[in-house]
Amino acid sequence: MGREAAYTDTGQDGVYLVTAGGATPIEVISGLHTALGLLWVGDALYVASSCGVAAYSGFSGTAFASQRTILALPAGVGEVNELVLGPDGRLRLGVSSPCDHCVPTSADSAAVLSFATDGSDLKVEAAGIRAPVGLAYAPGTSELFVTMNQRDDLGDLTPGDWLAVVSAGQGWGFPACDGEGGSACSGVPDPVAVLDKHAAVSGVAIVVPPLSGTSGTAAIVAEWAADKVQRVSLAGSGSTTTGTVGPFITGMANPVPVLLAPDGSLFIGDWKTGTIYRVVGP
Repeated sequence: MGREAAYTDTGQDGVYLVTAGGATPIEVISGLHTALGLLWVGDALYVASSCGVAAYSGFSGTAFASQRTILALPAGVGEVNELVLGPDGRLRLGVSSPCDHCVPTSADSAAVLSFATDGSDLKVEAAGIRAPVGLAYAPGTSELFVTMNQRDDLGDLTPGDWLAVVSAGQGWGFPACDGEGGSACSGVPDPVAVLDKHAAVSGVAIVVPPLSGTSGTAAIVAEWAADKVQRVSLAGSGSTTTGTVGPFITGMANPVPVLLAPDGSLFIGDWKTGTIYRVVGP
């Protein structure tokens, strides 16, 4: 299944089923507001949108029989982004700041949130992240990789967007820490890799050879505004993970989701053209 989200929220976004390459998409959920996260948990499809997270059950092949609210977030909390299931059975959700560089009024803004699959026990897992957009666990580990959009108001001093490993209890310093170092960034973790400036980094997936390159593990990261997908070759683990950035796919027009399929291939969605690509190796 794939999600659709317009550039502005009109309440007309949806979720579509594509049964095979070249098949006509079937809209199975309609009337959504900026749906940016999809996740199957058992037989229920969890959808993250600007309103929070809802679960849809009883799929018939063309529609769902029921829907229930899992997590309701306050209006103006910020963009509600990708949703992942952790190895501990809890959900993680990225929520952006509602503005470029202000101090958010809600603790749920500019944060990675954690909660049970029924929506209970909501916690702020990590705070002070301007825009945590793409989330992915390294397979077989509890290492949560997150793409982070940086501030856009700093002119020539604007830092590149980040890929980072995020752990519970961390504070990433937004808005005072802008990625340029100094006293405002004292105690702020280091990113795994620095990507392009104003790239609007989005989806991320963790892959192994052949997609990762000649050896080891890599993160595949979409850069929406830069029209390309990067490969970040990874070394180390946990808080000591470092990455080397190189091109993976260029010439795309606004790539957003990057999803790892059960067979090890990748699905990459191009927002501007409405195209979904499957990548199986070099």
